[in-house]
Amino acid sequence: MTAESQPPTSNPSVSPETLSWEGDTAGYLRMIDQTQLPRDLVYLDCRSIESVWEAIKSLRVRGAPAIGIAAAYGVCIGAQGPTEDESACWERLHGAMDYLATSRPTAVNLFWALDRMRNCAERHRGDSIAQIREALLREAQEIHLEDRQTCHAIGVYGAELLAENSGVLTHCNAGGLATAEYGTALSVFFTAQDQGKQLHVFVDETRPLLQGSRLTAWELLQRGIPSTLICDSMAAQVMREGRIQAVITGADRIAANGDAANKIGTYSVAVLARAHQIPFYVAAPRSTFDLSLDSGDDIPIEQRAAEEITHGFGHPTAPAGVDVYNPAFDVTPASLIDGIITEFGVIQPVTRDRIQAVLETNVSHNKGE
Repeated sequence: MTAESQPPTSNPSVSPETLSWEGDTAGYLRMIDQTQLPRDLVYLDCRSIESVWEAIKSLRVRGAPAIGIAAAYGVCIGAQGPTEDESACWERLHGAMDYLATSRPTAVNLFWALDRMRNCAERHRGDSIAQIREALLREAQEIHLEDRQTCHAIGVYGAELLAENSGVLTHCNAGGLATAEYGTALSVFFTAQDQGKQLHVFVDETRPLLQGSRLTAWELLQRGIPSTLICDSMAAQVMREGRIQAVITGADRIAANGDAANKIGTYSVAVLARAHQIPFYVAAPRSTFDLSLDSGDDIPIEQRAAEEITHGFGHPTAPAGVDVYNPAFDVTPASLIDGIITEFGVIQPVTRDRIQAVLETNVSHNKGE
């Protein structure tokens, strides 16, 4: 893995590309190292399956859609290597997909993308190794393109929910850094800006890794969208003061009944929104739904290292030896979600039957499902 640093831009017309594939089937994955933002804009070149796995695990790339795209390109890297006998190549390919699946457990897009790549490879079984590599790269690029189109569609449907001069709260980062382009929750804000609508976005810092202050605030500044950074614990006060008219977050996995897993702290925000009679929306693509899970109780929750809390960004912030509980995600019950903004429209009310109706109607849009 190699790194290249560039100065951050403040030009609203320039949106740094989170992920890109460089070259042909023998190429590599280039990504923004999000652990370096907002201080430095650093690009990493991942040329091995191990470097892609490490980038996902260590949050150099994060956000459910972006993780899925990175994993798809990781499979393309895993398919590289000497063109020995066919069985050895297939063993290497399946090993790469199984390995990438161990990087993070909660974001369902990771497994969705790997399933698509696996199905693509199987459809081309019997072709030459070169043809299989070409097919896999096309599939990964298609996943990338589809996510870009999906983000823009989510933005269009979501922007309709926000009135002019609304104050909107978001938690964690669900912008272009978490996707192919524009994002999910932030796509709503970017699209509203494109339409000439004025908004003011309040950004939770999002403890313990500060994805809100480091990433979301950075993206909003890039676009010139008026925004205010607040500590997570300030959300209730800002709502009570009447500054918030809607809450929009992303999601990493949504169960069949509409329960949604997102960055830790999202559940708290949803409870506060309901207490203050503020609509709470989740913005997520079809690929984030996991209809095999009956409810949020079945969503696996990733446990992160204690040092993320006790040594925030390398500095001790707690006494040595203290016990730590550090779940990366929590689950917001469907009963607290006023609508799920998808590329097919807004799912309202958030019920099992309504989710199934919307997704099944549009199943033809989902290649590989």
